[in-house]
Amino acid sequence: MNDDYGLTVDTSVESSGVDGRSLTPENFSAAVESITASFGDPTRREIYWRIRESEAGLTASEVATTMGLHNNVARHHLDKLAAAGHVVVDIHRESKAGRPSKRYRSAKAEIEFEFPARHDDLLGTLLGRALALLPNDEAEGLAEEVGHEYGLHLAAEMAPGEAHRSLQSAVATVAETLTSHGFAARSEGSAGQLRIVSEHCPFGQAAIDHPVLCAIDRGLVRGMLAGLHGETAPQLAGSLAMGHSACTTLV
Repeated sequence: MNDDYGLTVDTSVESSGVDGRSLTPENFSAAVESITASFGDPTRREIYWRIRESEAGLTASEVATTMGLHNNVARHHLDKLAAAGHVVVDIHRESKAGRPSKRYRSAKAEIEFEFPARHDDLLGTLLGRALALLPNDEAEGLAEEVGHEYGLHLAAEMAPGEAHRSLQSAVATVAETLTSHGFAARSEGSAGQLRIVSEHCPFGQAAIDHPVLCAIDRGLVRGMLAGLHGETAPQLAGSLAMGHSACTTLV
C-alpha cells in the first residue's frame, strides 16, 4: 500500500524476506528497526517528502526556513536520512575561500519497504518496572541522569562546539528537538518565565503507569540546555501522568 508520503509499503510478511532473504525473526527485526529509525519521526518524514518534491534538492537552511526549524535540527534530520541512504548530498563550493554548501536530494524515485513500522511502549514499561525496584529518590535520580547524558549528546550533535547566546533561543531549540523525538513540544513565555509544553509523550501509557519516567524528560531538557546554553534547573509543573492535558517544564 502507499502512504501519504508516496512510500510503497508491503504489509505481507508470509513469504517475503529482507533483501531477498527468507523471513527470520532476526531480519524481520532489522527491517522494522531500519524503517523506524529513518521514518518513525513525523518531522523527518515531512523533510523527506519535501526533498522528494524538489528536483534540485534542498539545503538545510531551506528546510529549516520552510518548516520553522532551527538549522541544526534540520541538519540533524537530513544527515540521518543521508546516513540511511534515503537522500544523497551534493557539495558545492562557491569560491576557494568560501565554505562549501550541502544540497540534499532524493536518492531514489521510490522506496519500498517489506514491513510496516510498529510502535508500542514495551521498552518504556520494562524501564519503568526496572526503576520501580529502586527506592523512589534513587530511581528518579537515575532516570534524570540518563536523560541528562542523552540530552548532552543531542546538544553536541546539533551544535558541536557552539552555544546559544540566549536562554530563550536554547529553549526554542530544545522544544524543536523534543518534537523531532515524538514529544510534540513547543516553547512558550519570555525571558524570566520560559516553559516547554509537550502535548504527547513517546513513552505512552508507560509514563502514566510509571511516573518516574518523567524524570527522563526533565533530564533531557536539562542536558540539552547545558550543552546549548549552560546549567539550568528545569522543574516539572504538570504532566500527563498527573492528569494534566500536557507536560509542562519550567525553565
